Amino acid sequence: MSKERLTAFTDAVLAIIMTILILELEKPAAISWSAFWDLRMNFFAYTVSFFWLGAMWVNLHQSWHEVEKITNKQAWQSLFLLFFASFFPYATSIVATHFESSVAQGFYGLVVLLVSFSNVWMYNGLAHISSSPQAKHFAIGHNRAMVYDITVKLIGLALSLTVYPPAMMYSVVAAACFVVGPLSERFKR
Repeated sequence: MSKERLTAFTDAVLAIIMTILILELEKPAAISWSAFWDLRMNFFAYTVSFFWLGAMWVNLHQSWHEVEKITNKQAWQSLFLLFFASFFPYATSIVATHFESSVAQGFYGLVVLLVSFSNVWMYNGLAHISSSPQAKHFAIGHNRAMVYDITVKLIGLALSLTVYPPAMMYSVVAAACFVVGPLSERFKR
């Protein structure tokens, strides 16, 4: 199978998921600055989810660039990744309205981790099928960085479920700022 069909499908699904995120955003009770301020956690949850999905899209684009053909296995791996990612609007809406709830944060964390694990699985497959040394190196480097990324998210989930519910959302931000960006660039060299 050529990669174009899969990348076009992936782009379309991610674009729809990211669009639904904004549609799920709660509207203010009144049109006032204080009413918007009351929804600050909604905007925060939306922002985190949008940019997390956006970063995933950028990395997918970069990794698929050197791949010429894919197998049925990679198509299924991508489908699993998109399936779990499709829960983002739902999970984001729940965590946005119940930001201090360990159950809401735990559910959001579960979605984040399922997407992360699917991502690792897919990149592992890409490393095996790619004939380009650059694409193999990128996929292996990506998964090395994901070990740290997933560790930060697991710590956030544990803290969220035990002592500090917002820890999950903050761990996603921390992983994006301090692990995914800086470390993944170092591993990909």
